[in-house]
Amino acid sequence: MEPGQAVTVLEEFLAERGQPLLRSAVMLAGSQEAGEDLLQGALERVYRHWRKIEGNPEGYLRRTLYHLAADGWRSQSRWRARLHLLGQAGITADATDHVDQRDQLVRLLRQLPPRQRTAIVLRYWEELTEAEAADVMGCSPGTVKSAISRGLQRLRELSGIQHGIRDDTPQATGRTS
Repeated sequence: MEPGQAVTVLEEFLAERGQPLLRSAVMLAGSQEAGEDLLQGALERVYRHWRKIEGNPEGYLRRTLYHLAADGWRSQSRWRARLHLLGQAGITADATDHVDQRDQLVRLLRQLPPRQRTAIVLRYWEELTEAEAADVMGCSPGTVKSAISRGLQRLRELSGIQHGIRDDTPQATGRTS
């Protein structure tokens, strides 16, 4: 594939899949600007090898995206610098309940360790299987399951939701079967 043709193929790919990739990058990076930078960095790395990629390039791009995010998290000073940016992520004055809930979720997610956050974003935001998430994270499916379990437990603790108790359960209503 010639360089001009590679650019055309990449532009078509981004026109189709760019928004979902950007949303993932924003969730991983903590802000719109940091997400854009993260996606740009991943695109730059993947583009260098674009002609060698066989099949769907999205998997390669997602893996690069998550690895770059993890690299950023490893540097604690850089990670701490991004935390305050998440609170400023494009909330307008006429925000709806949906946006408020999403903001609350993002605030809770940023309190999780990077591996737990990544596992939860991949599994529930990106709707990947455990095996696919493990492939992206470069670990075993068991590690993904463990990270998700611990992350969800921590989210429950942070949000005040008790595990296994719903308003319509016999324990919560006082009814017995």
